[in-house]
Amino acid sequence: MALLDFLSKKKEAPAVMASILPEQIYKEGVLELQDVIAPSALKITPREINLGDKIARTFFVMSYPRVLTDSWFSPIINLDRVLDISIFIHPLDSAEILKKFQKKVAEVQSQIMSREEKGLVRDPILDTAYQDLEQLRDQLQQAQEKLFNVGVYITIYGASVEDLDKAESEIKSMLESRLVYVKPALFQQEQGFKSVLPLGHDELGVNSKLNSSPLSSIFPFVSFDLTSDKGILYGVNRHNASLVLFDRFSLENYNSVIFAKSGSGKSYATKLEILRTLMFDTEVIVIDPEREYEFLAQTVGGRYFNISLNSESHINPFDLPIPREDEAPADILRSNIVALVGMFRIMLGGLTPEEDAIIDRAITETYALKDITVDSNFAEIEPPLLSDFELVLAGLQGSESLVQRLSKYTKGTWSGFINQPTNVDINKKFVVFSVRDMEDDLKSVAMYLITHYIWNAVRKNLKKRLLVIDEAWWMMKSDDTASFLYSMAKRGRKYYLGLATITQDVDDFLKSPYGLPMITNSSIQILLKQSPTTIDNLQKTFNLSDEEKFLLLESDVGEGIFFAGLKHVAIKVIASYTEDQIITSDPSQVLAMRQKKAEAAQ
Repeated sequence: MALLDFLSKKKEAPAVMASILPEQIYKEGVLELQDVIAPSALKITPREINLGDKIARTFFVMSYPRVLTDSWFSPIINLDRVLDISIFIHPLDSAEILKKFQKKVAEVQSQIMSREEKGLVRDPILDTAYQDLEQLRDQLQQAQEKLFNVGVYITIYGASVEDLDKAESEIKSMLESRLVYVKPALFQQEQGFKSVLPLGHDELGVNSKLNSSPLSSIFPFVSFDLTSDKGILYGVNRHNASLVLFDRFSLENYNSVIFAKSGSGKSYATKLEILRTLMFDTEVIVIDPEREYEFLAQTVGGRYFNISLNSESHINPFDLPIPREDEAPADILRSNIVALVGMFRIMLGGLTPEEDAIIDRAITETYALKDITVDSNFAEIEPPLLSDFELVLAGLQGSESLVQRLSKYTKGTWSGFINQPTNVDINKKFVVFSVRDMEDDLKSVAMYLITHYIWNAVRKNLKKRLLVIDEAWWMMKSDDTASFLYSMAKRGRKYYLGLATITQDVDDFLKSPYGLPMITNSSIQILLKQSPTTIDNLQKTFNLSDEEKFLLLESDVGEGIFFAGLKHVAIKVIASYTEDQIITSDPSQVLAMRQKKAEAAQ
């Protein structure tokens, strides 16, 4: 009869039916979001659920110890596995609970009295239960605590049943070591899986009663997170796989230090930061002791200066920066004289107080020889050279030893290094000064001279800049270079300058009286893999826990701890393939790239 009615209606309104059928066919063929995210197949068994090519198993917490310590749940939350956790908290009416408490307290008290009447030995379990019940009852009556029904459900995922069994064993061992026991939701895997979905439905309904204090220990957000809305990507948080995004120029100062043993990835991490920093309109200047940044400079179109005895690039230490509007020429001249005295102290192997005074006087008279005074226009002057200084110094009484020691820089083997007018220009977004080919005896002098030149350039124009000093322990060997570096770290913020110091020789760095102040004046500190010989000193300096100490000893290349302000996280430095090709210094990778270039050229 229904079929006849349908056919009669179809005969009466063929046009209407013709429009309805295509619409139904179209709706059935539309791909919706639920079709995209749904698994290709679903199979529910007593112990797990098959979701396409993945298998899921849900557990519930069934028992807790008498006392729960803080962050007991953090090892599970930070476990390096794919898992879902749901925590359901159902408040209970305190008035109803107190009525039940009165009855329960009376029962326990009755059992204790009964044992006493029979002359039995006191049961410590009953005594403890009575004390806990009395204490909790008082806290509930005084509104210091509240009681809740709490359900904690964990769903783990794996590619096979063996993977699930391994993950289950790992989770159980972690929790049972803290006297927290879990069980799989047998024959309730569907309800358990629905309970951990972000729907807020507690379909499993396996709850335990907890008061406020132990409940707070389950708080899930226990890992520090350094994900900011601006800045660069430093790496990945090894605890929770979040991104470590940070902007050094958002802190109270813009300085950083990196400590790591050789081959642990400190230069790699630094070059990666430079590459990403250049994308944010920041100028970067590098003092490179091992010629590791040359390819990076060529790739990004920067400038590369090789400072050596035979180099064509020269820096005149007597150059004077043009004063800014808020600076007096007298202060600039006096500051430059002090810096030059420090440089000569390094060049000449130390100065006695008398020699120090002679050098100071000779510098002042050398500037006067070129008619340079506090009233001069520093933009139009021609600064003196080291040979001019030698001429003035030779005319001063008691300077014979100084002139003799200085002669090797003006007439001897080292004369081409420093006795020349400045011909370098750092007006580029990325500039590298290499001192690899400089003699070891002159490296400290060269690094001091370069940093002094950079400092004058920084003071001249206010721009966002980052100065990277690799193998900074060279500068920490001398008190004068270390003092100058520390001065830059303290004053750099005024000129929008961030100072990044990198070193593998931690002990040499910390032996300097300026080592610890450099660390405390650096808002960012990065510790990568460390040597057992230096880890104890480092642990004391950075107040590391024993777990953090062993983490640094066992870290792989590019792994360590990232400190930013009051926060610190375990970090892994990760680069894209293109970035890796630009910044790698692994000899095997460099050799492979050179061979590819040679083959392409042929």
